[in-house]
Amino acid sequence: MSRMEPAGQLLTHLRRGTLEYCVLALLLDGERYAVDVTRALSRDAVLVTSEGTVYPLLSRLRRDGFVTSAWRESPVGPPRRYYALTKAGAAALRAFESQWSQFRDAVDAALNGELK
Repeated sequence: MSRMEPAGQLLTHLRRGTLEYCVLALLLDGERYAVDVTRALSRDAVLVTSEGTVYPLLSRLRRDGFVTSAWRESPVGPPRRYYALTKAGAAALRAFESQWSQFRDAVDAALNGELK
């Protein structure tokens, strides 16, 4: 028999499965600096994350071919690495959106007692 996870652990697992697609969605409108990605994700209390989470995720997405990166001079401080969505990243995001809608609707139906 399994035991239910505390709410904090549950939220961590939900984030882990969806955060990369949230990052891809943020890049849909154009390139972003990693700190900008972190700030955007931090606006919603559910997606709060740290740069320590975002940088490795962006590196993995780059290695997997879902994003590209380029160094740009900064008006203040050292150069910054900006990330942009690739065609493969856009395709992965579209596939996720399709699956997410079906998944979300099925979970909502279960929670609303509609799966009888």
